[in-house]
Amino acid sequence: MTLQSVPDLQHRTVLLDEAVDALAIEGGRADGVYLDGTFGRGGHSRKILERLSARGRLIAFDKDPMAIATAQTIADPRFAIVHDSFATLDEALAQHGVTQVDGVLMDLGISSPQVDDAARGFSFRFDGPLDMRMDTTRGVSAAEWLATADEQTIAKVIREYGEERFALQIAKTIVARRAVEPISTTRQLAALVAQAVKTREKGKDPATRTFQAVRIFVNQELEELEIGLEKAFRQMAQYGRLVVISFHSLEDRIVKQFMASKAHVPQPDRRLPIRAVDLPQPLGKLHPRIKPSDAEVAANPRARSAVMRSLERTVEAGS
Repeated sequence: MTLQSVPDLQHRTVLLDEAVDALAIEGGRADGVYLDGTFGRGGHSRKILERLSARGRLIAFDKDPMAIATAQTIADPRFAIVHDSFATLDEALAQHGVTQVDGVLMDLGISSPQVDDAARGFSFRFDGPLDMRMDTTRGVSAAEWLATADEQTIAKVIREYGEERFALQIAKTIVARRAVEPISTTRQLAALVAQAVKTREKGKDPATRTFQAVRIFVNQELEELEIGLEKAFRQMAQYGRLVVISFHSLEDRIVKQFMASKAHVPQPDRRLPIRAVDLPQPLGKLHPRIKPSDAEVAANPRARSAVMRSLERTVEAGS
């Protein structure tokens, strides 16, 4: 079986080998079912397919229509693509007749083609429509949300999802300007943020935190992550691996806390007469955290904030 070639989309997959290695696709596990929760431009999916046996299966998810178009160039009977969030993985697996999976990989970063396409509105570096939706076929754009949300809600989103200390000032500036004219482009929003932010972090554009916050909110990224982690672990077979690559502290905190909750369980008072065999057992085992090498960061600066965490399920599903 061969994978069809695809055009160079100027995207470098972060921690490509490390992430697929962490799935431990070897021996009899090469016959298993694996999920790529964020297909992107297919770097991880193609590497997984290289390691699967003829009996293995890979189901990938993505919300971005451009990612779906790229995935449809993969002519491999072992591969299926789902145009939806990984938060819907239980429904998708049921439709594909799958009851358990042997590994799940989630790369939470947005792809370079998304960031570099002005029409998507993800970046303040290019002037374009203020969209920011991962799935441009549904949902409310950033411009639509900013046109209707009240000042308090805008400030809360920018403060909590962007960790921005000038959130209230930014929200006030947005609300004042939209009363004069619609805020419909990335350049307009970036200029308003620059006007409201009084001190700037060295080497960072003042709009960075606000753009991150609005993007996370519009796409419900953190809520979907929490749902997806729970569903993925619930569907995991014994010795299956959950591998997640995060790119900012809010995501990584959720992943870290979730995995810790499965790898550690509260123990009763040692003075109680409880046999060791009856003590609560953890559901999973943590593997060492991995960050990109200096060489990878030098070749791909967007990898510098990546953190990969992995968890192995040590008990049978349903236990």
